[in-house]
Amino acid sequence: MTMAAGAVLIAAPRSGATVNPNRSASPAPASIVPRYRIPAHYPGQRIGLFGGTFDPPHEAHLAACLLARKRLDLDRVWWLVTPGNPLKDTRGLAPLDERVAAARRLAHHPRIDVTGVEAEIGVRYSYDTIRHLVSHCPGVHFVWIMGADNLRSFHRWQKWRGIDGLVPIVVVDRLGPSLYAIGSVAAQALGRQRIRECEAASLPNRRPPAWVFLHGLKSPLSSTALRAVRQSQKCRQPGGRM
Repeated sequence: MTMAAGAVLIAAPRSGATVNPNRSASPAPASIVPRYRIPAHYPGQRIGLFGGTFDPPHEAHLAACLLARKRLDLDRVWWLVTPGNPLKDTRGLAPLDERVAAARRLAHHPRIDVTGVEAEIGVRYSYDTIRHLVSHCPGVHFVWIMGADNLRSFHRWQKWRGIDGLVPIVVVDRLGPSLYAIGSVAAQALGRQRIRECEAASLPNRRPPAWVFLHGLKSPLSSTALRAVRQSQKCRQPGGRM
């Protein structure tokens, strides 16, 4: 017997067996829906990327992003909540979903999107995250946002020179770190690529490598200090260690 291509052969019931005409085939397993996606975007947008553990998120995070958004005339800022920073001790790190939820509560801004998409991509380093976003969001003008404290250790990041070649970078001043950030290894190596602060609005449309240092934010808050306070409070609770 010949069958047309794509035809399905249905076995006849065994003798004595009954067939339920209302019985349907078992449904195919539902596809796995990712918890986090790349936020909505379109070509031509100017989007700042702000990565971190956000454990916990605090007002200085929000202030830095709003300063960068205003000075660079960004359409949106994406907070990339990482599963864990390879350069830091992640023991005791709050679960990703909790940190994403806390960051969303804090940000609560119409132009800020908070996502844990790095966990879905399956990457550990900022370079791989940025490369993925650049390749999957053609036409978007991305800018990497970092605090002055991160500029000090930037040369220790995986493929940090590659990051500089993928997207322009904006460094936001911090109380204290700015005093030594400009003298850091990375700042000295990238010195000739720095543009004047008065030209900051042009940064998203510049071809990398290019970066700018923004002054104006003087917040003493840090997630490291807040985590230390949180841990101290836990130890002082009944049953906690002293």
